[in-house]
Amino acid sequence: MADLNRRTLLQAAALPALGGLPFRRARAQGTNNPANTIKLGLPVDMSGMYRDVTGQTSVAAARQAIQDFGQRGFNVELVFADHQNKPDVGVNIARQWFDRDGVDCLVDIATSSVALAANDICREKNKVHINSSAASSDLTGIRCSPNMVHWTYDTWMLANSVGGATVRAGGDSWYFITADYAFGHALERDTGGFVKAAGGKILGSVRTPFPGTSDFSSFLVQAQASGAKVIGLANAGTDTTNCVKQAAEFGLTRRGIRLASLLLFITEVHSLGLRTAQGLIVTESFYWDLNDRTRALTARVRPQIGNAGFASTHAGTYAGTLHYLKAVADMGVAAAKASGAEAVARMKAMPTDDDAFGPGRIREDGRKLHPAYLFEVKKPEESKAPWDYYKLLQTTPAEDAFRPLGQGGCPLVKA
Repeated sequence: MADLNRRTLLQAAALPALGGLPFRRARAQGTNNPANTIKLGLPVDMSGMYRDVTGQTSVAAARQAIQDFGQRGFNVELVFADHQNKPDVGVNIARQWFDRDGVDCLVDIATSSVALAANDICREKNKVHINSSAASSDLTGIRCSPNMVHWTYDTWMLANSVGGATVRAGGDSWYFITADYAFGHALERDTGGFVKAAGGKILGSVRTPFPGTSDFSSFLVQAQASGAKVIGLANAGTDTTNCVKQAAEFGLTRRGIRLASLLLFITEVHSLGLRTAQGLIVTESFYWDLNDRTRALTARVRPQIGNAGFASTHAGTYAGTLHYLKAVADMGVAAAKASGAEAVARMKAMPTDDDAFGPGRIREDGRKLHPAYLFEVKKPEESKAPWDYYKLLQTTPAEDAFRPLGQGGCPLVKA
């Protein structure tokens, strides 16, 4: 059997597939025995608005997990593709990987609409789905699956942390600017619930086309006209950064209107710059400078990613990949390849522990539990080093950070 010291991943080479849609393959050295090879597939955004929070850095994170996994006596092969944030493209990639290429596990899958579609395919084909980048809490609610683990964050966690904190600070009237697809709808729904529960009011919302919107001026004007104290940005990626930049240009914050960015990654803070982003409240489950373990992990990945940001989504890809490989080693390659549901069951039975999130566990609904952190973006003069952007405001313990087990409607949860 080939050991993992001989499995250094080779340079990826482009391959034609799916009617001109490129995907790339990184082969692991060792024997070519398919029965002794676990294949991981990363369908991510390589070219669109979420490329900085998934893309090549997610591939690097998965590679790092394979390397850190160490010598366990089986091969690992990694393939990745650009799903273009389109569910039909993502489904086609997943079907080809499962039916023709022998992929055992999908990891990451940015964009909730793609993730929800891929989730159904993984259940149909009895493969594993480890999601890091999609946010919809429906993945562990009404759309939960015995084949899926939801890592990193979700819309309920974000709403609980940012929404609740903002209302307690006096932001009791809201207007939402919402990306018009599954993620935006879920984030508006979950945050609105927390606002109302805290005594706040929802004065209105507008849904913006996804993808493709870059000018948010008319939507910001509608939000301002509503008289809301808080504009809730139920979007992500370049949608969020464009909203924040244009709100600053219009002087909305100078007029006393608060921006609640419900999902903002450190890569977007970097894009905005501290002069624009300072003071924004951010909820994250990972920050590279949180502790010695997060700093060590980021240092190991840094040679692969250069000056790019290492976000929570990338950390989730790393941690989810590592835990899956541990489960494969524990149950055996043949059993893991035979049933994705059984592989996920083994992942749930094993406690998690990694340098990104520390110790944790996976609930029966597939929700990975770890603390959530509320950060404030630093002022320019407070930042002392590259990517030194956050100061910690509060920590929500793992058992309180995510939706209670019995409230999501997951049919896997026993009454």
